[in-house]
Amino acid sequence: MTDTLIRDAETNAPAPASGPYVRPDVRGFLDYLNSVDGPKTHEGTPDAARAMYYAMKDVADPPVGALATIKDLTIPGPAGNIPARLFDARETREPGPVVVFFHGGGFVIGNIDTHASFTAEMARQLDLPVVSVDYRLAPEAKWPAAPQDCEAAARWVASSPAELGRIATSLVLSGDSAGGTLTITTTMGLRDQAADVPVIVQAPMYPAADMNKEYPSFNDFADGYLLTRETMIWFAEHYQADFTHFQGSPMVGELVGLPPAVVITASLDPIRDQGRAYAAALVLAGVPVTYREAVGNIHGFITLRQAIPSSAGDVAGYLAAVKDAIVEAEGQRVMRQAAG
Repeated sequence: MTDTLIRDAETNAPAPASGPYVRPDVRGFLDYLNSVDGPKTHEGTPDAARAMYYAMKDVADPPVGALATIKDLTIPGPAGNIPARLFDARETREPGPVVVFFHGGGFVIGNIDTHASFTAEMARQLDLPVVSVDYRLAPEAKWPAAPQDCEAAARWVASSPAELGRIATSLVLSGDSAGGTLTITTTMGLRDQAADVPVIVQAPMYPAADMNKEYPSFNDFADGYLLTRETMIWFAEHYQADFTHFQGSPMVGELVGLPPAVVITASLDPIRDQGRAYAAALVLAGVPVTYREAVGNIHGFITLRQAIPSSAGDVAGYLAAVKDAIVEAEGQRVMRQAAG
């Protein structure tokens, strides 16, 4: 619950005296960011925070770039239609895996546009269709609205609707930060109640996976590294999730039987240790895991590739690992089908 975050914040354990490694381009970006006057995310309204986050995208991230298909979609959801957008490097394609992507933003900010540069790059690098989901945000729609929308959207994609050309033979779920959490909860939901096609890979990026435990990184990187302790508490107060439920804090749920995972964290991230813990717990549960850490980088780096050029390498490495996991998992799925 929010009280857990507040108690953690009051601990305020210092970082090691030598200080963590910070890449030169990350240091330059942080120095600029920390010198800018004006209200921080947690000091304003959700609408103000959304506008600020949206305005930053063209400064911090490259343009969307050329893509054969960018198509707006409408997905039926539990509380009305869910906007979504298809990104594909091809105009047409044969049936195969489809990526379902959930954007980050603390369940309060962010949308399809703030992450469009990344989802377009994902479609190009994986050579797969990517459906980006614009789930409901808090505080207008508090928990569990977001996980409900994301699971409904994934089930819709799995049904191979005509709007997608009836192409899905399997799903790959991905998302960053809050979207990483939603990646995990949706994967769990589709394991427990199967969709029309299986999830073959889960690929969360710097997820908030365990909100019930105090981890050192929460205090080590509480301030000065983009995502702050105060902003995390502000997000939690607006979202009002039940952290005793797996849809609020995934690691309270059962991990056995989940599909293979690719997990990436950032070493300067207050929720870094939650991603590390999730990857380790998957290993103990017998789930194949590829774990990567963007050493010297900060939370949110996938949408900071222009402001922090070295982030492009982290994104490339992550996508290469996801592609390898998809090839292996899809091959095993086809073999199981052939075996009857």
